[in-house]
Amino acid sequence: MTTDGELSEIAELLDDPYARDILAEASIEPVSATMLSEHCDASLPTVYRRIEQLQEHDLLTAQQQLDPDGNHYKTYEARLEGVAIDLTDGTYSVEITRTKQGAADRFSDLVEDLK
Repeated sequence: MTTDGELSEIAELLDDPYARDILAEASIEPVSATMLSEHCDASLPTVYRRIEQLQEHDLLTAQQQLDPDGNHYKTYEARLEGVAIDLTDGTYSVEITRTKQGAADRFSDLVEDLK
């Protein structure tokens, strides 16, 4: 369940044009931070700050990749599918829909959290 504080943080994050651009790009296909920097016309530090914030709210997921030359890098994929706001009888309700993670993704996240 998402608390009011979390909803406020997510709303503030989604109000940020860089965060929205990152989610939009990462919703098409998994993309590296360098590519996000180029596509979103943002510096790498800005991209990494937004990535961290988006991951804190489970709106973006990362996968480790291996280059043929042996270098490791991460690609990012959006998990946000939608945000629905409903106003009924003077009360707001907000529903955030995320993509489902497969077992392999959940296992990778578990291992990453242990590091």
